[in-house]
Amino acid sequence: MAGFYEAISKKAKGIVYDLGTGSGILSSWAAPHAEFVYAVEINKSIAERARANLKDLENIEVICADATKLSFSNKANVIICEMLDTALIDEEQIPVLNSVRKYLKDGGITIPYGIINCIEPIQVETEYICYEEDGHPQNRVLGEPLFYSRINFLSYTPETFNEYLDIKIKTSGIVSGVKITTFTLITNNIICGPTPMLNPPLIIPVERTKVYPGNKLQLNLIYEMGGGLGSVRARIKKIHSRS
Repeated sequence: MAGFYEAISKKAKGIVYDLGTGSGILSSWAAPHAEFVYAVEINKSIAERARANLKDLENIEVICADATKLSFSNKANVIICEMLDTALIDEEQIPVLNSVRKYLKDGGITIPYGIINCIEPIQVETEYICYEEDGHPQNRVLGEPLFYSRINFLSYTPETFNEYLDIKIKTSGIVSGVKITTFTLITNNIICGPTPMLNPPLIIPVERTKVYPGNKLQLNLIYEMGGGLGSVRARIKKIHSRS
């Protein structure tokens, strides 16, 4: 949150949209620096809570609506959208920004600015997609990290990810899963790694494959950004034998 506070304090100006405002904390940080803040929240009870929290700030309007269906009368200098999740799979960040970006002024910015995704092959005992929390489930990294995706929120992003990724093995073992770690680019100069509250690593089980140093694996990774964990598909195969 310190990173968001710093970015908003330095970057907020003019017209600001806060999409998925929740309790309204990010809007409250933007208000002293902005001409006007439109705080959008789809959940009715949460929107009412935001109105109560922000009632003393005259330059904020809380709108209870689906941001993808809104028509904004004033274009934004800054769009704040903290609908973040590991690889943006289980939150609406990309569908919302793809819809609302047309209301961003030329030269406008988003907070955060983007994300970087990294994937690693792991040995883990789990049959289900899950998040790594407090070291559980226990897992052992068997290969080199692959930074496979960088997303800039100022540009249109296809909501379907479907790519073949080549992963190098450095430690003998049995690959039974892959772990995705997401780094959030709050601005060009502020990068946040995963925490228990922000984008914990995501573990995806795959076919058990015995590996040795020097092996290469090819992973076909598929998911929908905003489509939920049920959209994830992962298949792995060995493409390089030990020499």
